[in-house]
Amino acid sequence: MAVTTAAVAFSSLLSGCGVFDSQTVVVNVGYQSKTINTINAGTLMRDRGDFEKALEEAGRETGTKYRVVWQDFSSGAPLTAAMIASHVDIGSMGDYPLLTNGSKTEKFDDASTEFVATTGYNLRGSLNQVVVPNDSTATTLEDLKGKQVSTSLGSAGDGMLATALGQAGIDREAIEIANQDPSIGAAAIEGGQVDALAQFVPWPQLVLFREQGRLLYDGGDNGVPTFHGIVARKQFTGEHPEVMTAFLSAMRTTTDYIIDNPMDAAVRISEITGIEPEVAYLYNGPGGLVSFDQTIKREFRDSLAQVKEFLVKRGSVREEFEIDDFINETYLKELFGDEFEERTDFVGNPITLTGNDDICGLTVEDPATASEVWFDGADKTEVSATPSCLLMRIAADGGDVRASYIPDTTTGTKLFADSSVWVVDPAASPTMRYLPFATQARAADHLADHPGTEIVTFETALAQSDPIN
Repeated sequence: MAVTTAAVAFSSLLSGCGVFDSQTVVVNVGYQSKTINTINAGTLMRDRGDFEKALEEAGRETGTKYRVVWQDFSSGAPLTAAMIASHVDIGSMGDYPLLTNGSKTEKFDDASTEFVATTGYNLRGSLNQVVVPNDSTATTLEDLKGKQVSTSLGSAGDGMLATALGQAGIDREAIEIANQDPSIGAAAIEGGQVDALAQFVPWPQLVLFREQGRLLYDGGDNGVPTFHGIVARKQFTGEHPEVMTAFLSAMRTTTDYIIDNPMDAAVRISEITGIEPEVAYLYNGPGGLVSFDQTIKREFRDSLAQVKEFLVKRGSVREEFEIDDFINETYLKELFGDEFEERTDFVGNPITLTGNDDICGLTVEDPATASEVWFDGADKTEVSATPSCLLMRIAADGGDVRASYIPDTTTGTKLFADSSVWVVDPAASPTMRYLPFATQARAADHLADHPGTEIVTFETALAQSDPIN
């Protein structure tokens, strides 16, 4: 597409650069810098220059010059507005905004988009969660009736909340919604100005790590996968398919870097965004809340059908909007070739936690129990075979802990150990005596099914954990 003077001027204004050469193709990329689930198509890709390198290589073949203009957004809704105005060519956003984007842009020839790739996903849906202030008496969603809940309307967090309320038989009108950007909502929780925060990655866990609140509801309990994806304007990519090819190639490079260097990636994310590295690592570390992969999983089509049903009722998506027509896997098939089907079928986490637990004398191999601790001053974590063994390791070391990570006993969802709800089973073996849960409700369910167990604080569990060896 020939870049018009107006488009060049607009892009120049956004990037703070001078007027580009008329032969330069300007690529406007919308991303969400603090949304860790999209770092391989935004924050880290931009920082590493992977897209620019891929375009430079493409330019050697096409003889064309390319210029990337990065635009940062707080959520998917404003990004969609920019795409409708043709001010963004490629954007990343969550599943709910993604469908809204496809439906709202469809009627415009110059803005119509297609879903071309995934950035990252959680098959359980645990990227979206509800947190409440530490002094809240709420233990279930039912307790939010008559309360004020902060969320970003149209976001994945908003969709998760609506689905959860519906599954619990709670009328959405029974709660008061405060439509706020994620950072505003997180501050409101800290200040006691709202009763709960329903948001997407990484805001709920940021609240937990900063000890400003506790987890009330894990979006994974909805039973609906959640993911973020890449949408692109068909007019732009149709005229410059090499740009989309370069983008996905660069995204693969960035994704491979995250998978191979999760700790380094977490530290760099922190340096760029201000998000604590301990929080970033919870998402992108081994067995983390995010599985980074570009393919569009078959499970996503079923979840998108549920998302569409909700958004149609909300008036954000037209009934006539066809999900299958919105998805274009052509570029992914070109990128992965013979590996495409195998990659699409794989729905696990590409980063696993392994090693030897010298405290308990066990091999770390079961993702349902594998745990790790990041000690202060260390540039890598130490692994444990089970959460109970992790407590022993921390007690034995005696040093300061930056963060410790354990899987939820019921779901395997990665959690911060010190913000989990702990249950002790005195009759269990030492390596399985202490069991962590994401929420009070899950712990209560376990107690009901296992007489003789009881809830203890993290501090108590730690104090009572003596090393076996």
